[in-house]
Amino acid sequence: MDVIHIQNLIKSFGSTRALRGIDLTVKQGEVHGFIGPNGAGKSTAIRILLGILQKTSGEITLFDRDPWRDAVKLHRRLVYVPGDVTLWPELSGGEIIDFLGRLHGGLDVSRKNQLLKRFQLDPTKKSGTYSKGNRQKVALVAAFSCEAELYLLDEPTSGLDPLMEMIFQECVAEIKKAGRTVLLSSHILSEVESLCDRISIIRQGKIVEHGTLSQLQHLTRTTVNVETKNAAIGLEKLSGVHDVSQNGLKYRFSVDRNFITKFMKLLLPLGIKSLTVEPPSLEELFMRHYDDDIRKVEGFRNEKQ
Repeated sequence: MDVIHIQNLIKSFGSTRALRGIDLTVKQGEVHGFIGPNGAGKSTAIRILLGILQKTSGEITLFDRDPWRDAVKLHRRLVYVPGDVTLWPELSGGEIIDFLGRLHGGLDVSRKNQLLKRFQLDPTKKSGTYSKGNRQKVALVAAFSCEAELYLLDEPTSGLDPLMEMIFQECVAEIKKAGRTVLLSSHILSEVESLCDRISIIRQGKIVEHGTLSQLQHLTRTTVNVETKNAAIGLEKLSGVHDVSQNGLKYRFSVDRNFITKFMKLLLPLGIKSLTVEPPSLEELFMRHYDDDIRKVEGFRNEKQ
């Protein structure tokens, strides 16, 4: 069953097109990573799913319902954690968690108390005294204390320290084990890589890659470290070989996946003394799509200096 189904979703704000024909499917029981930098369109898509924004065009369903028309009914089946949580400053963290739980239809008190300990949150303090990280903890404790079918998490670990990020990952693994569905929007690649079954990469309002991590890794280059008995002359000129660095007879470079077999045949006559192959990471895949944008920013900065 598809919990989320989006096809050719377009959202414009005046002359600015924030989403340019997004296709996205999230299946029941999976953790789906929705990644891209700030401004790529992640939060806009999630707000349309929540019924906060209305689409310009395209198809979008949540549990086979229209999120704009059926927002109230759908909100009973999901919880949402934004990346920048605003709380009522005069209420304590515990009061806010209980209030949010009642809005959802109730929460598991035992689960709430466990989560307060795990996230090391003092629920008696007024939220106006909380740091950004503690405000984020309030939203996470409230969300994970509720029995929901879908968890929409938009940059949920913003402001958390590394230890709390680990606790968050444990909680996501627990709700996945319980058969719940998660859409995790993030720009923290290690977080997505460790949690998600499938991944969609958004660039300038359009999905540019999607699939399982193993499927996406096959689309990138593989890093090779090799030491040979004889010099690999002209290695950097070979088709499919990139970013060659050399230290004596030790070489490090990346190879396009469709060139690996051919390249190994070329290496063998040189006499291989040691060889390690590193599978591509999600970060490498991500950088492949955003490298041009980064170069433009760096070029602009250099011009300004």
